[in-house]
Amino acid sequence: MMLSAPIFRLKRQARLLARERQIPIHQALDQVARREGFRTWSHLAASATLRRPARGILSQLNPGDLVLLGARPGHGKTLLGLGLLVEAARSGRRGFFFTLDYNEGDVLSRLRALGVDPNTITSFTLDTSDDICADHVIRRLSEAPGDTVAVIDYLQLLDQRRRNPDIADQIRALKIFASASGSIIVAISQIDRSFDLRAKPLPELSDVRLPNPLDLTLFDKTCFLHEGEVRLSAVA
Repeated sequence: MMLSAPIFRLKRQARLLARERQIPIHQALDQVARREGFRTWSHLAASATLRRPARGILSQLNPGDLVLLGARPGHGKTLLGLGLLVEAARSGRRGFFFTLDYNEGDVLSRLRALGVDPNTITSFTLDTSDDICADHVIRRLSEAPGDTVAVIDYLQLLDQRRRNPDIADQIRALKIFASASGSIIVAISQIDRSFDLRAKPLPELSDVRLPNPLDLTLFDKTCFLHEGEVRLSAVA
C-alpha cells in the first residue's frame, strides 16, 4: 500500500492535527494512519519499514564490518536490524539476533510485522540470554560460518552489568573478532534525546548516547534512521 506522503510528512500532519484538535499525539498518529488505510500508526510504521532498503544496505556491508545502527525510539532501528537478518537468511547465510531488551514473543511479533513467518527462516538464531556481552557473542559466532550476520540489541545495554568489561573493551573485542572471522556485526544504538531539538535530518556519531566513554571510530560504518530516511556511511 502506497502512502500519500513520506512518513516524516505524515508525522508532521499528525502533530498539527494534535494541536488543532487538542488530542494526544498517539491519537493523532492513529487517525493519520487510518486515513492512509492502516489500523494504527504502528501498523503503518511496520509497513513503511518493509520498504526500507535492508537488502541494499546488506549488499553494501563487507565481511568483517562492525556497524552502528542508530535512531530515536519508534523510527524502526530494531525492525531494520531484523530486516538485515531476514535478507541474510534469504541469501543462505546464518543470522543471529542478540537482545537484552526484548523477549522471544516481542521479536517474533516484529518479524511478523515485517511479513515474515519465523518458521520459514531456519538459519535465524534468537538469543535472549541475560549473559549477552561481547564474549558471549563471540563464543556463539565462533561456531558459525564466516559470512554470518549478527545484530546486537542494543549497544548501551552491553555496559549494564558491572561484571562485564568496559564497553570500550567489548567493542574493541567485537571489532577484532569480526575482522578475523569475516562476520558482519551490527550494534543497534540509542540516540540522545537532545537530537530531537536540533535542526538535522539524521543523527550523527555525536548524537549517540554514551553513558561511558567509547571511541566510536572503532565502527567501520554507521546506519542512521529518522522519519523514514536512512543513510549508510563509512566512519572516517
